[in-house]
Amino acid sequence: MIRIIGLGPTRDDITVRALRALEESDVVIGYARYIKQIEDLLEGKEIIKSGMGSEIERVEKAIEKHLEGFNVALVSSGDPGVYGMANVFFQIFDKYSGVEFEVIPGVTAVNYAASHLGAPLHDFAVISLSDILTPLSEIRRKIRAAAGAGLVIALYNPLGKRRKKPFREALEILRSELEPETPVGVVRTENGSPQVSIVALGDLDESLVDMSTIIIVGNVTTYTRDGYMITPRGYAVEAPLHELARKFYEENPYGKDSGPDEKCEFYPCHFEGQNCAFCYCPFYPCGEGSTGGYWIRDKGVWSCQDCKWIHTDEAVECVRRGLRRLISEPDDLTDRKKELLKLRRECLMASGGDSSK
Repeated sequence: MIRIIGLGPTRDDITVRALRALEESDVVIGYARYIKQIEDLLEGKEIIKSGMGSEIERVEKAIEKHLEGFNVALVSSGDPGVYGMANVFFQIFDKYSGVEFEVIPGVTAVNYAASHLGAPLHDFAVISLSDILTPLSEIRRKIRAAAGAGLVIALYNPLGKRRKKPFREALEILRSELEPETPVGVVRTENGSPQVSIVALGDLDESLVDMSTIIIVGNVTTYTRDGYMITPRGYAVEAPLHELARKFYEENPYGKDSGPDEKCEFYPCHFEGQNCAFCYCPFYPCGEGSTGGYWIRDKGVWSCQDCKWIHTDEAVECVRRGLRRLISEPDDLTDRKKELLKLRRECLMASGGDSSK
């Protein structure tokens, strides 16, 4: 049996299933650096290690040892199916007959990085910036497509000592597609110890990254709070409709006329020239901070003081169109909260978000 094993990103992340597979193996084959991390677990086993670039040879050797009757462990860091040895194995396994194998999944580097950043992942793309096997034109195309689709993007292998062009070009594309305030999580792991930072996309530079770094680029809904990076899923926070909001939507079911309401005693409550169509936000409380809202700690109150998005012209027109299909009476603002939050997300993604976050 050949077991293609994911060791996870650090020694502490090895799964029970991976440990069991190692224990049952007679021969362990892998990249020298990964073997070194688990050498104390391999007493009495034949160890075959090699350097970067010898992946095909490692698979061939694993199959050779297996056909000789040995149980073989072919190890990768992270998960073997994410830029790991499973990809190599399945490229050539059908050269041979009678090969028995099993893939043992591992904790991926992107999940490891995300765990240190908070909850940055929603729908996301994982893209390697290594152009050793992939044309740079393909990498550029993937980065642009992922950013344009609003996906959170995890970047592997961002920057080598001599290989800098892919990172520089990826950064240029990301900055052309996303706002400079977009949160970016950077997790660099050295000797099993993570170094974690969160910066704005406009502040991301080469000094923060190397080949041991995972970069997670947020989307328009991603925000930071207390040093964590969060991409919300949009769960509904239930709350009764305030009587003033009820009265407002009885009189203005789809909001007031667009534009500033300079006659209002509270104008401008957010910024000069704001669109006052929605004096009371139809999504309140949205319960997530992508547009600047936040919980007042220990009070159970959601504050919209720093949210400007609902008062922008583009957001007003998008929300108004959606309300016409969703709202027929004020109670719909609570009864149809999930649909309303989907509308909020739709309009937020379409408008490109808000610089206040």
